[in-house]
Amino acid sequence: MAKSGADEKILSYNDVVLRRSDLDILNGPNYLNDRIIEFYFSYLSSLFPSDDILLVPPSIAFWIKECPDPESLKDFMEPLHLSGRKLILLPINDNSDVCMAEGGSHWSLLVFDRNSNVFVHHDSSSGCMNEYHAKQVYKATLPYISSNATYKECPNMPKQVNGYDCGVYVLAIARVICQWYAGSGTQDADTLWFSHLEQVSPSAVSVMRNDILVLIKGLMASPKTVA
Repeated sequence: MAKSGADEKILSYNDVVLRRSDLDILNGPNYLNDRIIEFYFSYLSSLFPSDDILLVPPSIAFWIKECPDPESLKDFMEPLHLSGRKLILLPINDNSDVCMAEGGSHWSLLVFDRNSNVFVHHDSSSGCMNEYHAKQVYKATLPYISSNATYKECPNMPKQVNGYDCGVYVLAIARVICQWYAGSGTQDADTLWFSHLEQVSPSAVSVMRNDILVLIKGLMASPKTVA
């Protein structure tokens, strides 16, 4: 019997499976889940194909943050080839419970740029809610990138105006940074992508939520991507 309701599989895209409930999340003023963020990161990887760029899925970023065993983390990190990446984007979630799937209540984005040798944390909340969690990922990742990179909070970070759009801000900022890198990224070691973040306004984020919904529906119409 075919599945129906919220658990119905609607799309297989690369290694990501989306379900009917994911469309419901995008249709309303809702907090994004791991699957939507993983899907869009995978989509960005297809738009900007390069071994220099790594968009880390939420589940992997979470394990980097919460893995209790250094040896297990080492075995986990080596296949990511972080030392050869020029740009690494990691979604940060404030969940600390490894037994709780889809936990947490806030998303932010940590980005490593090798050219400027810095990790930059982008938090759309007014109080930088995820700074502690971002620094955990920074400290865990640092030994694997062959760099003594520093950590900083993004200056003039666009701020959300509600309690549910943090995940969309992560996706919007990730898109801006990938576009920046594909353009003049290697020439902007001092200024980075910060001036480009002006594009990430509350209205633009609202439009992007709908654009992602339209993107998914368009992919669903393709026989190659429907489950």
